Amino acid sequence: MDFVTVHNGPIALNVAVKGEGKLIVCVHGFPELWYSWRHQIDRFSARGYRVAALDVRGYGGSSKPSEISAYSMRNLTADVAAVIDRLGNGAAVLFGHDWGAPIVWNTALIYPEKVTAVAGLSVPYVPRGERSFIKLARSIYAGRFFYQLYFQQEGVAEAEFESDIPTALRKLYFAASGDGPLDALLAMKPADAKLLDGMADPRPFPAWMSEAELKVYADAFQAGGFRGPLNRYRAQEIDFVDLADYAGKPVTRPSFFIAGERDPVRRFIPGLDLYQIAGAACSDFRGSVIVPRVGHWVQQEAPDATNTALEGFLGQI
Repeated sequence: MDFVTVHNGPIALNVAVKGEGKLIVCVHGFPELWYSWRHQIDRFSARGYRVAALDVRGYGGSSKPSEISAYSMRNLTADVAAVIDRLGNGAAVLFGHDWGAPIVWNTALIYPEKVTAVAGLSVPYVPRGERSFIKLARSIYAGRFFYQLYFQQEGVAEAEFESDIPTALRKLYFAASGDGPLDALLAMKPADAKLLDGMADPRPFPAWMSEAELKVYADAFQAGGFRGPLNRYRAQEIDFVDLADYAGKPVTRPSFFIAGERDPVRRFIPGLDLYQIAGAACSDFRGSVIVPRVGHWVQQEAPDATNTALEGFLGQI
């Protein structure tokens, strides 16, 4: 494994790279790191690909600007484009999970000439609509807790997470996993509750993540904090303006979707299973795989099933 620094203007991106061949760029979500793709890096580098997994700006070894606007989707997709240009001669397959999924979907939308194919994990592609997701969430979750609304006020979630980072990560990772109570992330709580209120702290943690692996994440967030990662949630109104030209437009590159059966994302909108319409806005959709009994962290909870699904997708293109 090598680490390289890719620059996008003033932003320095820490990128783990392994293997030789056509480039796959892996983009993680919240609250994670390049390390979230460790199982995919090993698998696909051994199968003739050059795999690059970046620390998204705000995380790990990458730059951590403080302003919310730095975390707009435009800026994050430009980071991915810079990695593609530097490491893939201008073309790559993209894998993205959690926030990394919207980042790679939108990279394929904004820079289609750079994207050979795109696979989103946990979050399907949803085009820009008539109002931002945050405004939609304020309506859906009026009078009750929803974590993305809780994240909007600067400093509040940062203080909760940073008061005990190892415990916060264990609770959040467990709550959204297939081992936690179903939809614990969407549990009914008062609007003024905190995210971790009522969440279990599993000891020991489920076998899919060891204590040593948990420590990799905890150490990174101890060093870098949570402001940058949380600013991604706060930038959604900026995205609504920035991406106006892409309203309703499909992803045209070959695309694929993978998620865990017990992932709470599929039920963010009551009465609608987002995973049943995962390919609705993709014009060259190659299918989806829903992995039984696992939750949100699908490529870590079920690496073999995830890798097999991704290999099947790559075999089509």
